[in-house]
Amino acid sequence: MHSIFRDSSIPRNVQLADLFRQRIARGIWPLGHKLPSLEELVREFDVARVTVRQAMNRLAREGLVSPQQGRGTMVTGGAATDRWLNVQTTLDDLHKVYLDTKPELTNLGESVAMPQLTAIDGTPAPEYRLLRRLHQRDGVPYCVISIYLDNRIFNRAPQRFRNEIVISVLRTMRSVKVARARQTLTINAADVEVASHLQIPVNSPTAEVRRVFNDPAGTIIYLAEVTYRGDFIRLEMNLRV
Repeated sequence: MHSIFRDSSIPRNVQLADLFRQRIARGIWPLGHKLPSLEELVREFDVARVTVRQAMNRLAREGLVSPQQGRGTMVTGGAATDRWLNVQTTLDDLHKVYLDTKPELTNLGESVAMPQLTAIDGTPAPEYRLLRRLHQRDGVPYCVISIYLDNRIFNRAPQRFRNEIVISVLRTMRSVKVARARQTLTINAADVEVASHLQIPVNSPTAEVRRVFNDPAGTIIYLAEVTYRGDFIRLEMNLRV
């Protein structure tokens, strides 16, 4: 078994298609390039012929490659390299991103649970509603998010919080005041669960964002732990001069 397939629940043809896609995006297989033969790829990755065919079929459906009579399989399109999801630095900008992108939501679970807090986070609420969900764009999952929401606030509009973007709902509630909002970003690698949800190989790069909102009294009313696919996110910073 090739090392790239170890410890992963993602189907091998999906992992192989992602690797091929990255070769095209990085110019290793440029536009017009003839791909290695089926037999060469089978030997390189130690997989069955059907696995390579399935991976190539995925790329063909995306318009990236095309089998051509007498020439082999050619690169006919370029993989997207624009990372459209920027890390926002203000609450208003973050709210606007959700308004502009309108992600497709898949609820993964709901419970009552307490988040892990640090001393600088603030004062915990008596109880939190935990909402686990997956965000997608055009059918492609790009982040897994765990949201801990003050249960007193959740109970004011439970159906809206279950079916809409939580930050957007909070911004429409006049009775909810956010006095402090901050977030941290950490670069990490996808574990088996995250990789399965985001349809990426295990140990693929991810960006983990932790957001905390406090009310005027310092109570933590919202805490989110978000894991983004690394190939969807971009961090841009102005440097002081």
